[in-house]
Parts: sequence; C-alpha cells; structure tokens
Amino acid sequence: MTKALLVAMAALSLSLGGTALAHDYKVGALVIDHPWSRATPGGAKVGGGYLTVENKGAASDRLVAATAPAIAGRTEIHEMAVTNGVMTMRPLADGIAIPAGGKVEFKPGGYHVMLMELKQPLRQGERFKGTLTFEKAGSVEVEFAVEAVGARGGGHGSGHGGHKGH
Repeated sequence: MTKALLVAMAALSLSLGGTALAHDYKVGALVIDHPWSRATPGGAKVGGGYLTVENKGAASDRLVAATAPAIAGRTEIHEMAVTNGVMTMRPLADGIAIPAGGKVEFKPGGYHVMLMELKQPLRQGERFKGTLTFEKAGSVEVEFAVEAVGARGGGHGSGHGGHKGH
C-alpha cells in the first residue's frame, strides 16, 4: 500500500471511531446526550436511566414519557430531592419541562427514568433501547449504555468532560 492510502485509511478509521463513540440523539430542537444506566445486581427489580436533554429551540418542551419494554415492565419519570433533611423520590406524572435554550440533566440523586419490573439484570458493557416521548417534539428511540454499578455517567468514552458529577 502507498503511504497516502495508509494515511487516508487511518484518517477514515479515526473519523468513524468518533462516530461510533457518539452517543447523542436529536428530535426537533432537542438534543439528547449520553443515555446511560448503572449495572444492577442479579435479582434487582429496579434501575435508573440517566441522560441530558438540551433544548436548542425558542419554545419550551416537556418529557412526558419514557419506555424500555425489552428491559422494564414499567417505566416512569422520577425526581429525587432532599426534603427536611430526608432523601425522597417521587414520580412526575406531568413529566419534566425542558426550557427553551435550556438543559436538564437526569443524574443519580436527581431526575431519572425509573426502570421498574426489570426483566433481567443490567450488565456493564451492554446496551438497551428506550423511547423518550416529548410533548411537542414527539418520540425518539435512544440506546442506553450500561456502565459500572457506581458510575456517575462519564465512562462512555466519548470525551464529554463537561459532564462531571453526573
């Protein structure tokens, strides 16, 4: 092979590698970044789904539903918060507002997609499909990457250094 061909192949593989590691989705003016979940021990019946939703549009939207039927019998949108010094968790029946020009993080200890009635353990390194439904933008299928049990969301390898703490 010629040197130019080798250089071209190396450049192509690097550009494809970045694409393969990309883990974001778009629906309407919304960008969903890095959907992920923590691995669960065998026998666990619940898990959590995390991601970031950025609204690049001029109008607010609302995440109203999430599903992951291959993994969970039921899925709800939840919020964890400290109330009077006690950590509480509650379902958000009306979903979560995604403000125009704003960003909402779903992370451990905060907003999350509650995966209930798990059909199998979530294993590190695996992926599962889910669907997010927004009031205005509609539905988008995403793929959740399963990270380590204690993960905080930065282990997907796509260089999202700005996601510290999620």
